[in-house]
Amino acid sequence: MGDGWLSRCMKRLVTDDADLDAEQLQDKVVDAGADAVRHCSRGAVVTVTGRLTSVVFQPKDSTPTLEAELFDGSGTVTLVWLGRRRIPGIEPGRVIVAAGRVAICADRRVLFNPRYELKAAAS
Repeated sequence: MGDGWLSRCMKRLVTDDADLDAEQLQDKVVDAGADAVRHCSRGAVVTVTGRLTSVVFQPKDSTPTLEAELFDGSGTVTLVWLGRRRIPGIEPGRVIVAAGRVAICADRRVLFNPRYELKAAAS
């Protein structure tokens, strides 16, 4: 037990905060039984979980669009809700679970109008 504890402490001392955060997010992906973003390919129906890093309203010519970037520690997927200006609870820093079919647009993984579940703000 002492070696495991000591190894974890040493790792925390020498690993940068962003890497530790990514590792913790990846652990949550595994715990939730979700798909790692880096393994999501075009056309696959996936369930992803992670933290929203940005949320932006994109006024398009005729249809408003809400876009959010979800980071799961392995990569980023863009969540796009067409016809929405705002969704309560969809905000940077929030942890969510989202499900849908993966599209590739401009070399980005995208889920259009995904089903989603907001997780507790303290997650």
